[in-house]
Amino acid sequence: MAEGRMLLDETLRAQVRDSLARWDRLAAQPTSHRPAAVALTLVEEGPGAALERVAPPGDWSRDAAILLTRRSLHLRHHAGQWALPGGRIDEGETAEQAALRELHEEVGLDLPPQSILGTLDDYVTRSGFAITPVVVWGGEARATAPSPDEVASIHRIPLREFLRADAPLLEPCPDSVHPTLRMPVGAGWIAAPTAAFLYQFRECCLLGRPTRVAHFEQPEFARK
Repeated sequence: MAEGRMLLDETLRAQVRDSLARWDRLAAQPTSHRPAAVALTLVEEGPGAALERVAPPGDWSRDAAILLTRRSLHLRHHAGQWALPGGRIDEGETAEQAALRELHEEVGLDLPPQSILGTLDDYVTRSGFAITPVVVWGGEARATAPSPDEVASIHRIPLREFLRADAPLLEPCPDSVHPTLRMPVGAGWIAAPTAAFLYQFRECCLLGRPTRVAHFEQPEFARK
C-alpha cells in the first residue's frame, strides 16, 4: 500500500469509517486540561502539495491526502509549525462540532455533521490541552482559503507520504522514559501532537494495526 496510489473513493471512506467504529477509543481523564479538537480531514490531492506529485502539474489529482496548515508566523504559540485545523472546544460544543467549526474558520471548508467518520485517541499536551482528533471526509475541497489571522498556508499532503518506511521518527527524550515522535514529510518532519494523530491514523485506519500514541512525547519547542 505504501508504494501505490490511494484514491479518495468510497472504498477508502468505508475502510476508515469501519476502522474507527471498531476502535476502542481512549478519552482523556477529566482534569484541569483545556479541551480542544482538531480536524484530520481527508481530501483529494487536487493541484498538489509542496511535495513530489504523481499527477502532472496542472492536473487535478484524486489521490487521497490530508489537509494540513502552516500556522501563521504572527501567532504567540506554535508559530510556523505544521498543524491540523483545530482549537479549543467552546462551552456547549462537542469535539465534533468544534472540529468542523475550526475547519471552517481556519481554511474556509464548510462541511456537514455527516462528513465525520469518527474519532481517535485523545492526546494531552505539555501546554495544557486535551485534544480530540476528529476524522473528517472533506471530498474535493476545491474552495479553501486560509484565515489571515491564524494560517500562513494550506497543504494537501498525500496519504502515501505518511506510509513511508522511515515513519515514525523516534528519539530519546531527556526528561521522559518515552521517546519523542515525529512524522517525516518531504525533506522535513512534523512534530507531536500533530504527528501522533497522523501516526495513529496511519496505523489504525490504513494499515489495520491497533496502536496507541498518547504516551509519545513532544519536542521541547512544541510544548509551549
